[in-house]
Amino acid sequence: MNNLKQQKPTLTGQRFKTRKRDEKERFDPTQFQESIVQGLNQTGTDLEAVAKFLDASGAKLDYRRYAETLFDILVAGGMLAPGGTLSDDMTRTEFCLFTAQEDLETMQAYAQVFNKLIRRYKYLEKGFEEEIKKLLLFLKGFTESERNKLAMLTGILLANGNISASILSSLFNENLVKEGVSAAFAVKLFKSWINEKDINSVAGSLRKVGMDNRLMELFPANKRSCEHFSKYFTDAGLKELSDFARNQQSIGARKELQKELQEQMSRGDPLKEIIAFTREEMKKANLSEQAMIGIIWTCVMSSVEWNKKEELVTEQAIKHLKQYSPLLKSFTSQGLSELSLLLKIQEYCYDNIHFMKAFQKIVVLLYKADVLSEEAILKWYSEAHLAKGKSVFLEQMKKFVEWLKNAEEESESDEEEAD
Repeated sequence: MNNLKQQKPTLTGQRFKTRKRDEKERFDPTQFQESIVQGLNQTGTDLEAVAKFLDASGAKLDYRRYAETLFDILVAGGMLAPGGTLSDDMTRTEFCLFTAQEDLETMQAYAQVFNKLIRRYKYLEKGFEEEIKKLLLFLKGFTESERNKLAMLTGILLANGNISASILSSLFNENLVKEGVSAAFAVKLFKSWINEKDINSVAGSLRKVGMDNRLMELFPANKRSCEHFSKYFTDAGLKELSDFARNQQSIGARKELQKELQEQMSRGDPLKEIIAFTREEMKKANLSEQAMIGIIWTCVMSSVEWNKKEELVTEQAIKHLKQYSPLLKSFTSQGLSELSLLLKIQEYCYDNIHFMKAFQKIVVLLYKADVLSEEAILKWYSEAHLAKGKSVFLEQMKKFVEWLKNAEEESESDEEEAD
């Protein structure tokens, strides 16, 4: 028996025909384009008929393969070359978004065409979003009227949830920003978006994809300030967007300040330095004392690991707050700030179950340390308290409040006698 491995037979000089289905089809959008253009020429400006034509054509034409071509034709009338110009050697149609009337009603009708198409052929969703991103990068290649129509359409599509607000990143392109194209486009876009929904809905969509803190990037670096943003969009009739951006900047500044304060406390920096830093940052961020005391309280209470035992946590809290009472005192020079602090303490003790019994002791400590005045405590007790844990905390404070009232009455009678 031959132990040698039998040599495998080799094929030489023979060619096998590849099955048609295994052949990779060459990318050639010409025929596809001709079919779409012909259909659009027949349907003309009747957008209901356009939607029906696109719905039926999806069964015969390869939308999946030629999605970009399809969207280019619907928007610009033909295939777009890099930069946004129409390819010369291709068939085109005069019936598209760019040749339509420049008004909101027409753009809403076009948005419905895209909406129906994408709902019918779900696989086009991603390609459509990519198309919008691309079109935004090509803005310089379009006329002002074409940009306006695209801006209105994009705003409506964002309002309808057809595309994600992440597409706005294309507007941060350096060349578009430098020439003011991005900001001008954003005005039209946000106007149509807010017209469809409202600023709260817009804000939610922006936050969802982290765009809420990036709107300043619509302007060149030397104009990237809250003041410039606010003036530009307020003058353009978008005050609600200006207010939103200002609020976002304030939230961002608060988060940064809170982070820095927590680091200073954990390092054990001297209180004098912490107070000086906080005053400076409060001025820079244009924060009120009421807002500042809330941030300080949060930082003070999160700078320590609390004991899980209720009987020990009160003692720990008193010791800790005694240390930081000069800091709290520096930012409660107004009655409203004192009330804000009291409400923060109430909220904290309610939300952290181990502190429920510590509320009264914390308030008394801060009263003795001149952080809280009797006026603020009495106002909190009689009318300004929160609903959270109300019955428990009012009961805890009952004796101390009676003592304060008696002390106040005695003080008044002494003054009368002196007179």
